[in-house]
Amino acid sequence: MKHRVGRVEQEIQREINDILLKRVRDPRVEGVTITDINLSGDLQHVKVYYSILSGLASDAEKTQAGLDKAKGLIRSELGQRIKLYKIPEITFEQDGSVRYGEHIDELLRKLHEDEVQR
Repeated sequence: MKHRVGRVEQEIQREINDILLKRVRDPRVEGVTITDINLSGDLQHVKVYYSILSGLASDAEKTQAGLDKAKGLIRSELGQRIKLYKIPEITFEQDGSVRYGEHIDELLRKLHEDEVQR
């Protein structure tokens, strides 16, 4: 069962990326990158993690609103592209790992600068 969930996750991620690029016309979701998908074991719920290039909180809120508005279109497109008994409910969440990685890079850079100054 675990292997099937992984395959379905990959397919959903690929299709959502394609739908966001080609079908969703909302300017709020331009530049969104799907970083990960977490599909429940019963294939009923999918959590889609995304990242955006901007670090501004207002941009993050606008992007979240755009993705929430596009859920219906994305789900109906998935229904046409993927052969599943029931298309899972979609939840979008901003991926914090990208921002966390940037924070770690910043700390390492500061540490390196302190060592050079000594």
